[in-house]
Amino acid sequence: MQPPPPQGGMPSSAPPHAVPQNSVPQNGVPQNGVPQNGVPQYPADQAFQPGGGLSWSPISKRYTWHRRIAATLWAVPITVLGAYLVARGGGALGAALWGAAALISLGLAWIVADLAYRSWGYAERGDDLLVTHGVFVKRLVVVPYGRMQVVDVTAGLLEQWMGIATVRLHTAAAATDAVIPGLPAAEAALLRDRLARKGEERSMGL
Repeated sequence: MQPPPPQGGMPSSAPPHAVPQNSVPQNGVPQNGVPQNGVPQYPADQAFQPGGGLSWSPISKRYTWHRRIAATLWAVPITVLGAYLVARGGGALGAALWGAAALISLGLAWIVADLAYRSWGYAERGDDLLVTHGVFVKRLVVVPYGRMQVVDVTAGLLEQWMGIATVRLHTAAAATDAVIPGLPAAEAALLRDRLARKGEERSMGL
């Protein structure tokens, strides 16, 4: 006598608790994109992305030239004074080597200035501000709007001449302070007002 078919018409070879393939996590990230425990999961190559379909807002290209001009202003007197002191003790050859080393250092500073400009970015999310930067060591800072205490804008003489400014965000913990340099002066003022308003709204809701 043949055994009766299983209830529901499911083949007897099917496992009792089949898990859909697209819900099985790989490397801790579900393939269907659903967060685990309500926490968004990001692949390793997206650890420094703002997420949520946002993109980084860049700073001004003038930041590159600000750093290059500042490096040149420091390099000229150091090169001249150093070459003079080295020439007194090591002769013309020592002065020439000092000058060559100074020029190489200045060239590297110009290259790093452009890389630094490309590394800066910020993104305004619903509840916090993200700031990323770093050439040799990448860093991402998350500043909740409700934790901001002071938002100020500063500009040195060279920055004023170039029409850029720096926005600084101060929180109760110094480790979460953030700086966004090289913003056009008008954009820096608008960002300051937006962050101050969002910080006040979040602090009142606490």
